[in-house]
Amino acid sequence: MHFVKAKGILSAQNGMNLYRGCTHGCIYCDSRSACYQFTHDFEDIEVKENAPELLRDALLRKRRKCMIGTGAMCDPYIPLETELQLTRRVLTIIRDMGFGLAIQTKSDRILRDMDLLRDIHRRAKCVVQMTLTTWDEELCAILEPNVCNTQARLRVLKEMRREGIPTVVWLCPVLPFINDTEDNIRRIVDACADAGVYGIIHFGMGMTLREGDREYYYQKLDEHFPGLKQKYVRRYGNSYELSCPNWRELEALFARLCDEAGIRHDTDGLFQYLHQFPERDEGEQLSFLDM
Repeated sequence: MHFVKAKGILSAQNGMNLYRGCTHGCIYCDSRSACYQFTHDFEDIEVKENAPELLRDALLRKRRKCMIGTGAMCDPYIPLETELQLTRRVLTIIRDMGFGLAIQTKSDRILRDMDLLRDIHRRAKCVVQMTLTTWDEELCAILEPNVCNTQARLRVLKEMRREGIPTVVWLCPVLPFINDTEDNIRRIVDACADAGVYGIIHFGMGMTLREGDREYYYQKLDEHFPGLKQKYVRRYGNSYELSCPNWRELEALFARLCDEAGIRHDTDGLFQYLHQFPERDEGEQLSFLDM
Protein backbone atom coordinates (compact mmCIF):
# COMPACT_ATOMS: atom_id res chain seq x y z
CA MET A 1 0.00 0.00 0.00
CA HIS A 2 1.17 3.50 -0.76
CA PHE A 3 -0.55 6.89 -0.65
CA VAL A 4 -0.75 9.53 -3.38
CA LYS A 5 -2.28 12.95 -3.79
CA ALA A 6 -4.47 12.66 -6.88
CA LYS A 7 -4.95 15.62 -9.20
CA GLY A 8 -8.56 14.77 -9.97
CA ILE A 9 -11.13 12.13 -9.09
CA LEU A 10 -14.12 12.23 -11.46
CA SER A 11 -14.00 11.10 -15.09
CA ALA A 12 -15.97 12.80 -17.84
CA GLN A 13 -18.69 10.18 -17.25
CA ASN A 14 -18.70 10.90 -13.47
CA GLY A 15 -16.91 7.69 -12.54
CA MET A 16 -14.15 7.43 -9.96
CA ASN A 17 -11.63 4.95 -8.61
CA LEU A 18 -10.49 5.51 -5.05
CA TYR A 19 -7.81 2.85 -5.18
CA ARG A 20 -5.50 1.72 -7.99
CA GLY A 21 -4.68 -1.96 -8.05
CA CYS A 22 -6.50 -4.82 -6.35
CA THR A 23 -5.87 -7.78 -4.05
CA HIS A 24 -8.90 -9.91 -4.96
CA GLY A 25 -6.64 -11.97 -7.20
CA CYS A 26 -9.19 -12.65 -9.97
CA ILE A 27 -7.30 -14.60 -12.59
CA TYR A 28 -9.00 -12.85 -15.53
CA CYS A 29 -8.71 -9.22 -14.35
CA ASP A 30 -8.51 -6.81 -17.29
CA SER A 31 -7.19 -4.06 -15.01
CA ARG A 32 -3.80 -5.80 -15.11
CA SER A 33 -3.50 -4.94 -18.80
CA ALA A 34 -0.40 -3.03 -19.87
CA CYS A 35 -2.52 -0.28 -21.45
CA TYR A 36 -3.35 1.03 -17.96
CA GLN A 37 0.34 1.79 -17.39
CA PHE A 38 0.79 0.64 -13.84
CA THR A 39 4.13 1.83 -12.45
CA HIS A 40 3.83 -0.32 -9.32
CA ASP A 41 2.92 -3.93 -8.56
CA PHE A 42 -0.79 -4.53 -9.08
CA GLU A 43 -1.18 -5.79 -5.50
CA ASP A 44 0.65 -2.73 -4.09
CA ILE A 45 -2.49 -0.67 -3.73
CA GLU A 46 -2.30 3.00 -4.59
CA VAL A 47 -4.57 4.92 -2.22
CA LYS A 48 -5.89 8.28 -3.40
CA GLU A 49 -5.91 9.77 0.06
CA ASN A 50 -7.36 13.12 -1.02
CA ALA A 51 -10.27 11.56 -2.92
CA PRO A 52 -12.97 12.81 -0.50
CA GLU A 53 -11.79 16.41 -0.77
CA LEU A 54 -11.51 16.19 -4.56
CA LEU A 55 -14.98 14.70 -4.82
CA ARG A 56 -16.56 17.34 -2.63
CA ASP A 57 -14.99 20.10 -4.72
CA ALA A 58 -16.07 18.43 -7.96
CA LEU A 59 -19.66 18.00 -6.80
CA LEU A 60 -19.85 21.61 -5.64
CA ARG A 61 -19.08 22.65 -9.21
CA LYS A 62 -21.84 20.51 -10.71
CA ARG A 63 -24.76 22.53 -12.04
CA ARG A 64 -27.09 19.53 -11.82
CA LYS A 65 -27.26 16.44 -9.66
CA CYS A 66 -26.14 13.21 -11.35
CA MET A 67 -25.17 9.61 -10.72
CA ILE A 68 -21.64 8.98 -9.44
CA GLY A 69 -20.09 5.64 -10.35
CA THR A 70 -17.32 3.67 -8.71
CA GLY A 71 -15.87 0.17 -8.97
CA ALA A 72 -15.13 -0.08 -12.69
CA MET A 73 -11.35 -0.42 -12.39
CA CYS A 74 -10.80 -1.24 -8.74
CA ASP A 75 -13.20 -2.75 -6.25
CA PRO A 76 -14.16 -0.13 -3.63
CA TYR A 77 -14.34 -2.87 -0.99
CA ILE A 78 -10.88 -4.42 -1.14
CA PRO A 79 -9.65 -5.54 2.33
CA LEU A 80 -7.83 -2.23 2.91
CA GLU A 81 -11.20 -0.46 2.93
CA THR A 82 -11.97 -2.01 6.32
CA GLU A 83 -9.11 -0.01 7.79
CA LEU A 84 -9.05 3.11 5.62
CA GLN A 85 -12.81 3.65 5.10
CA LEU A 86 -12.15 5.76 2.02
CA THR A 87 -15.25 4.41 0.28
CA ARG A 88 -17.41 5.15 3.28
CA ARG A 89 -16.14 8.73 3.39
CA VAL A 90 -17.02 9.40 -0.26
CA LEU A 91 -20.42 7.71 0.10
CA THR A 92 -21.14 10.07 2.98
CA ILE A 93 -20.33 13.03 0.74
CA ILE A 94 -22.54 11.70 -2.06
CA ARG A 95 -25.41 11.25 0.39
CA ASP A 96 -25.01 14.63 2.06
CA MET A 97 -24.84 16.46 -1.27
CA GLY A 98 -27.86 14.71 -2.76
CA PHE A 99 -26.18 12.86 -5.63
CA GLY A 100 -26.92 9.34 -6.84
CA LEU A 101 -24.64 6.31 -6.74
CA ALA A 102 -23.91 3.34 -9.00
CA ILE A 103 -21.43 1.15 -7.15
CA GLN A 104 -19.86 -2.10 -8.34
CA THR A 105 -18.18 -4.76 -6.18
CA LYS A 106 -17.56 -8.46 -5.64
CA SER A 107 -17.41 -8.11 -1.86
CA ASP A 108 -19.95 -8.49 0.91
CA ARG A 109 -18.07 -5.76 2.79
CA ILE A 110 -20.54 -3.43 1.11
CA LEU A 111 -23.09 -4.44 3.75
CA ARG A 112 -21.13 -2.34 6.26
CA ASP A 113 -22.37 0.76 4.45
CA MET A 114 -26.02 -0.23 4.17
CA ASP A 115 -27.06 2.84 6.15
CA LEU A 116 -25.48 5.14 3.56
CA LEU A 117 -26.75 3.17 0.58
CA ARG A 118 -30.27 3.28 2.02
CA ASP A 119 -30.06 7.04 2.59
CA ILE A 120 -28.69 7.72 -0.89
CA HIS A 121 -31.50 5.74 -2.49
CA ARG A 122 -34.11 7.45 -0.35
CA ARG A 123 -32.84 10.90 -1.31
CA ALA A 124 -31.81 10.23 -4.92
CA LYS A 125 -30.95 6.81 -6.40
CA CYS A 126 -28.57 4.00 -5.53
CA VAL A 127 -27.84 0.95 -7.69
CA VAL A 128 -25.62 -1.84 -6.34
CA GLN A 129 -23.83 -3.93 -8.96
CA MET A 130 -22.39 -7.34 -8.15
CA THR A 131 -20.22 -9.57 -10.35
CA LEU A 132 -21.18 -13.24 -10.57
CA THR A 133 -19.12 -15.63 -12.69
CA THR A 134 -19.73 -19.15 -11.48
CA TRP A 135 -22.18 -21.16 -9.41
CA ASP A 136 -19.47 -23.70 -8.52
CA GLU A 137 -17.88 -22.53 -5.25
CA GLU A 138 -14.72 -24.58 -5.73
CA LEU A 139 -14.26 -22.95 -9.12
CA CYS A 140 -15.07 -19.54 -7.64
CA ALA A 141 -12.19 -20.00 -5.18
CA ILE A 142 -9.85 -20.51 -8.15
CA LEU A 143 -11.17 -17.71 -10.35
CA GLU A 144 -11.62 -15.11 -7.59
CA PRO A 145 -9.51 -16.42 -4.69
CA ASN A 146 -9.38 -13.47 -2.27
CA VAL A 147 -12.97 -12.32 -2.19
CA CYS A 148 -16.24 -13.73 -0.88
CA ASN A 149 -17.90 -16.60 -2.72
CA THR A 150 -20.99 -16.62 -4.92
CA GLN A 151 -23.42 -17.47 -2.14
CA ALA A 152 -22.19 -14.56 -0.04
CA ARG A 153 -22.70 -12.21 -3.00
CA LEU A 154 -26.21 -13.55 -3.49
CA ARG A 155 -26.93 -12.80 0.16
CA VAL A 156 -25.87 -9.21 -0.53
CA LEU A 157 -28.28 -9.01 -3.46
CA LYS A 158 -31.13 -10.34 -1.33
CA GLU A 159 -30.34 -7.89 1.45
CA MET A 160 -30.41 -5.01 -1.03
CA ARG A 161 -33.79 -6.24 -2.27
CA ARG A 162 -35.13 -6.21 1.29
CA GLU A 163 -33.97 -2.60 1.62
CA GLY A 164 -35.60 -1.61 -1.70
CA ILE A 165 -32.24 -0.90 -3.37
CA PRO A 166 -32.08 -2.04 -7.02
CA THR A 167 -29.31 -4.40 -8.10
CA VAL A 168 -27.60 -5.21 -11.38
CA VAL A 169 -25.44 -8.29 -11.88
CA TRP A 170 -22.42 -8.42 -14.16
CA LEU A 171 -22.31 -11.91 -15.66
CA CYS A 172 -18.79 -11.71 -16.99
CA PRO A 173 -16.43 -12.95 -18.02
CA VAL A 174 -17.59 -16.30 -19.35
CA LEU A 175 -14.29 -18.15 -19.69
CA PRO A 176 -13.98 -20.61 -22.58
CA PHE A 177 -13.81 -24.23 -21.41
CA ILE A 178 -14.15 -23.19 -17.74
CA ASN A 179 -17.50 -21.64 -16.75
CA ASP A 180 -19.15 -21.67 -20.21
CA THR A 181 -21.76 -24.30 -19.43
CA GLU A 182 -25.52 -24.16 -19.79
CA ASP A 183 -25.85 -25.34 -16.20
CA ASN A 184 -23.76 -22.43 -14.94
CA ILE A 185 -25.71 -19.82 -16.91
CA ARG A 186 -29.03 -21.33 -15.84
CA ARG A 187 -28.11 -21.45 -12.15
CA ILE A 188 -26.85 -17.88 -12.08
CA VAL A 189 -29.90 -16.46 -13.84
CA ASP A 190 -32.22 -18.49 -11.61
CA ALA A 191 -30.38 -17.19 -8.53
CA CYS A 192 -30.66 -13.62 -9.83
CA ALA A 193 -34.39 -14.09 -10.26
CA ASP A 194 -34.67 -15.41 -6.72
CA ALA A 195 -32.74 -12.38 -5.45
CA GLY A 196 -34.98 -9.92 -7.31
CA VAL A 197 -32.20 -8.56 -9.50
CA TYR A 198 -33.28 -5.70 -11.78
CA GLY A 199 -30.94 -6.50 -14.65
CA ILE A 200 -27.95 -8.54 -15.83
CA ILE A 201 -25.13 -6.99 -17.84
CA HIS A 202 -23.02 -9.20 -20.05
CA PHE A 203 -20.74 -8.61 -23.02
CA GLY A 204 -21.31 -11.79 -24.96
CA MET A 205 -20.37 -15.30 -23.98
CA GLY A 206 -16.62 -15.04 -23.79
CA MET A 207 -13.80 -12.89 -22.47
CA THR A 208 -11.11 -10.45 -23.55
CA LEU A 209 -7.35 -10.76 -23.19
CA ARG A 210 -4.61 -8.26 -23.89
CA GLU A 211 -0.98 -7.73 -22.97
CA GLY A 212 -0.41 -7.93 -19.25
CA ASP A 213 -3.75 -9.58 -18.55
CA ARG A 214 -3.02 -12.47 -20.95
CA GLU A 215 0.28 -13.41 -19.35
CA TYR A 216 -1.19 -13.51 -15.85
CA TYR A 217 -4.24 -15.46 -16.99
CA TYR A 218 -2.13 -18.05 -18.79
CA GLN A 219 0.09 -18.40 -15.73
CA LYS A 220 -3.00 -19.23 -13.67
CA LEU A 221 -4.28 -21.64 -16.30
CA ASP A 222 -1.00 -23.54 -16.06
CA GLU A 223 -1.35 -23.55 -12.28
CA HIS A 224 -4.97 -24.68 -12.03
CA PHE A 225 -5.92 -26.15 -15.42
CA PRO A 226 -2.86 -27.93 -16.85
CA GLY A 227 -2.91 -28.09 -20.64
CA LEU A 228 -5.67 -25.53 -21.09
CA LYS A 229 -3.32 -22.69 -22.05
CA GLN A 230 -2.19 -24.65 -25.10
CA LYS A 231 -5.82 -25.11 -26.08
CA TYR A 232 -6.34 -21.35 -25.86
CA VAL A 233 -3.23 -20.61 -27.92
CA ARG A 234 -4.25 -23.03 -30.64
CA ARG A 235 -7.81 -21.71 -30.86
CA TYR A 236 -7.39 -17.97 -30.23
CA GLY A 237 -3.75 -17.04 -30.79
CA ASN A 238 -3.32 -13.44 -29.57
CA SER A 239 -6.93 -12.42 -30.22
CA TYR A 240 -8.44 -9.73 -28.01
CA GLU A 241 -11.94 -11.21 -28.06
CA LEU A 242 -12.28 -14.89 -27.15
CA SER A 243 -15.78 -16.20 -27.79
CA CYS A 244 -16.79 -19.47 -26.20
CA PRO A 245 -17.20 -22.34 -28.71
CA ASN A 246 -20.87 -22.64 -27.74
CA TRP A 247 -21.56 -18.91 -27.49
CA ARG A 248 -24.64 -18.95 -29.71
CA GLU A 249 -26.38 -21.60 -27.60
CA LEU A 250 -25.42 -19.81 -24.38
CA GLU A 251 -26.64 -16.45 -25.68
CA ALA A 252 -29.99 -17.91 -26.66
CA LEU A 253 -30.37 -19.65 -23.32
CA PHE A 254 -29.41 -16.53 -21.38
CA ALA A 255 -31.89 -14.32 -23.24
CA ARG A 256 -34.71 -16.83 -22.85
CA LEU A 257 -34.10 -17.33 -19.12
CA CYS A 258 -33.95 -13.58 -18.48
CA ASP A 259 -37.13 -12.97 -20.44
CA GLU A 260 -38.96 -15.72 -18.56
CA ALA A 261 -37.80 -14.30 -15.22
CA GLY A 262 -38.55 -10.69 -16.12
CA ILE A 263 -34.91 -9.67 -15.74
CA ARG A 264 -33.72 -6.84 -17.96
CA HIS A 265 -30.71 -7.84 -20.08
CA ASP A 266 -30.27 -5.14 -22.73
CA THR A 267 -26.76 -3.99 -21.86
CA ASP A 268 -26.96 -0.55 -23.50
CA GLY A 269 -30.26 0.14 -21.77
CA LEU A 270 -28.87 -0.98 -18.43
CA PHE A 271 -25.91 1.39 -18.77
CA GLN A 272 -28.37 4.20 -19.44
CA TYR A 273 -30.25 3.14 -16.31
CA LEU A 274 -27.05 3.29 -14.25
CA HIS A 275 -26.37 6.83 -15.44
CA GLN A 276 -29.95 8.12 -15.24
CA PHE A 277 -30.53 10.46 -12.30
CA PRO A 278 -34.20 10.46 -11.29
CA GLU A 279 -36.32 13.54 -11.83
CA ARG A 280 -38.96 13.87 -9.16
CA ASP A 281 -40.45 16.33 -6.73
CA GLU A 282 -38.38 17.17 -3.70
CA GLY A 283 -39.23 14.93 -0.79
CA GLU A 284 -40.62 12.14 -2.97
CA GLN A 285 -39.00 8.81 -2.19
CA LEU A 286 -37.82 6.53 -4.98
CA SER A 287 -38.70 2.90 -5.49
CA PHE A 288 -36.91 1.02 -8.24
CA LEU A 289 -40.17 -0.81 -8.88
CA ASP A 290 -41.45 2.45 -10.37
CA MET A 291 -38.51 2.91 -12.75
